[in-house]
Amino acid sequence: MAFMDTQEIMDLIPNRFPIIYIDYVDELVAGESIVATKNVTINESFFRGHFPGNPVMPGVLIIETLAQAASILILKSPEFFGKTAYLGAIHKAKFRRVVRPGDVLKLHVTLTKKKENMGIVETKAVVNGENACVAELMFVVAERNEKI
Repeated sequence: MAFMDTQEIMDLIPNRFPIIYIDYVDELVAGESIVATKNVTINESFFRGHFPGNPVMPGVLIIETLAQAASILILKSPEFFGKTAYLGAIHKAKFRRVVRPGDVLKLHVTLTKKKENMGIVETKAVVNGENACVAELMFVVAERNEKI
């Protein structure tokens, strides 16, 4: 089990403002699973256009938030530490609930397969015990400056 704050997260993954979405890691079992948190606030820049008068977090950004949590999990595995995880595929994505300002997204990610330089994770973004999004994500891991 582990806890990581935003600075520790930025030390691990390359995402920075305005596209770092993980506020903190609640639980982490390296090579197995992670639970992370994203506090959704009205100050998010995407709410200005999505949608005026009816702020809704875009589904693609929910997937990006899940991908960032998955990257943390993958890069905490000893064989991938110090590398970069790239999103390779999105499968079985389903959106079940609208995410609005004031919601707290709990991101649950479980590593289901790991082989050489890739991994597959099962993910879900949960708000108040309800699934907002579920998806299977595939990652390719490469050296930090290597082009894939």
